Amino acid sequence: MRSFLVYTASRLGLFAVTLGVLFLIGIHNAFWLIVISFVISGIASYVLLSKQRDAVSEQISKGHRG
Repeated sequence: MRSFLVYTASRLGLFAVTLGVLFLIGIHNAFWLIVISFVISGIASYVLLSKQRDAVSEQISKGHRG
């Protein structure tokens, strides 16, 4: 459960940081701000959070095995 919480918090943190940076550089339209932040943070999490994602995957697979 801990690895899931760490991964989720990391994803939300990346999204918040991306949202803040994009707002500071001048994107103020709420729709585009959220969409672009979602895409950029998704790509960043794919690269930066691979270890956490693997830990969550391992935890889930152990849970299904019994």
